[in-house]
Order: sequence, then structure tokens, then C-alpha cells
Amino acid sequence: MAVAGGSLEARIEGERGPTLVFAHYWGGSAGTWDEVVRRLPPEQATVRFDQRGWGTSRQLPGPYHLDRLADDLLRVVEECATGPFVLVGHSMGGKVGQLVAARRPADLIGAVLIAPAPARPAPAVTEAYRQALSHAYDSPESVGHALDHVLTAVSVPAPVRDAIVRDSLAAAPEARTEWPLRGIAQDITEQARRIHVPVAVLAGEHDEVEPPAVLRACLLPYVPHATLTTVPGAGHLLPLEAPDAIADALVGFLATTRGAATPSRR
Repeated sequence: MAVAGGSLEARIEGERGPTLVFAHYWGGSAGTWDEVVRRLPPEQATVRFDQRGWGTSRQLPGPYHLDRLADDLLRVVEECATGPFVLVGHSMGGKVGQLVAARRPADLIGAVLIAPAPARPAPAVTEAYRQALSHAYDSPESVGHALDHVLTAVSVPAPVRDAIVRDSLAAAPEARTEWPLRGIAQDITEQARRIHVPVAVLAGEHDEVEPPAVLRACLLPYVPHATLTTVPGAGHLLPLEAPDAIADALVGFLATTRGAATPSRR
């Protein structure tokens, strides 16, 4: 589909709405959601894509700031979601999702924010922290170190680990640094207060990037109608560490938003 400066591809599956529209984390891809989608009912409508600067979208030109990523996500919704939809954003994608929800697009019925970057940057997001973070994906070795010491609390299968490393390195250089140097520190509390749909926030019990306490202090006070659930034993990469828990949460959220029973996961 056409977006500013070029086009991006979307992966569309299922026919039964509301449609789940997924936005991945800094370093991720549409494939980040594979194990979650596989656990959803086969008829569930889903849309996944590589955000600007990442994976198959890495040739799209900048800027790669949050507002441009939100523009892209809205474009995906317009082209790929028919009728009611739910935004599902992880980490950076969660902050992009907040911006989109704040624009109140037609047919938006809710949002599920998974280990999201909060609307108000945490005190730990200092200049020194951002500079160090900007080098986390410099090489396979640095990605591996981030995986083992920061991003995950449980081991992931070798093929999944290999995919994480590939995704983290498959980025335009400017996209790789835009988030840690600027996006993560952007205060969007004013926009977040405009969100008018139900919001479910999921946090990993052992998340070192966005701990539950940070989300309680820096996100929940600014997002009306938001609730927080902690996923036991997991770290920051919830879609990869705990796909069963994420799929269950999505099924449950859909059941409440459409006010009717939703098929059980397969």
C-alpha cells in the first residue's frame, strides 16, 4: 500500500472481526507476532506489517519519528481493517498505538498495549541511557547481549532467537537510532489523555525495560479507561516469551469489546 515516500507490505489473515492491527517493537518485525497469531482462532482477522525503517520497510525514507510511524499505522488501518478494529502495540509500537488512539480514528474500539513505552518517559531515560541504548543493535553480539541481560527473562527457542537477531539488524541506520535517541524520551501525555476507548496494558513481571511499576506511574495516570495486568515470569519481549498469555489476553479483550462470546484459542 502507498505511504509517504513509497509503499509497505501488510500481512492479512482471517476474516472475522474486530480486526487486530499489530505494531511491533523497536528491533522487531511483522514476524514478532507469528506465535501469537498462530494461537488465535483461525478465523480471527489480523494485520501485521514491518514499521518504517525495519525489515521489508527499511527502504522507506525518513523521518522515522513517532508521528510518521503513527501516520503509517493509520494508513494500514484505512487499507486493511474493515469495520471495528483493535490496536495491538508492543514497546515502541505501544507508544505509536497511543498516538493513533489519541487521534480517535473511526471504528477504533480498543487498544492492547504490550510492555508499552509509557506516555511520560520514566526518570531512568536519561541522556546517558539513550546513548547506550542506541548501540544495542550495532552487531549480532550486542543484540545477543541485550537479549540475555535486558530484553528477556526466559529463554526462547533457538529459531526464535535467530529471528530476533536478524530483525534487530535489519534496519535503516536512522531508524535504528531515532527511537533510542529521541522517540523513547518524547512526552505524549497530552495526546494519551485523549484516548477514549478501553485500553488493556500487559506488563512482564521481570521486564527491565518497562517494569510494571513504571507503567503504573508513567502510563496509567494518563490513559483513561486503562487497566494493567502482569504476566508472570516474563520479560520485555512478551509476544516471543509468552505468546500463550498474549493470545489469551487478546481473545478475552475481544470478548469484552464486542460484548459477545469469542471462540476459544485453538
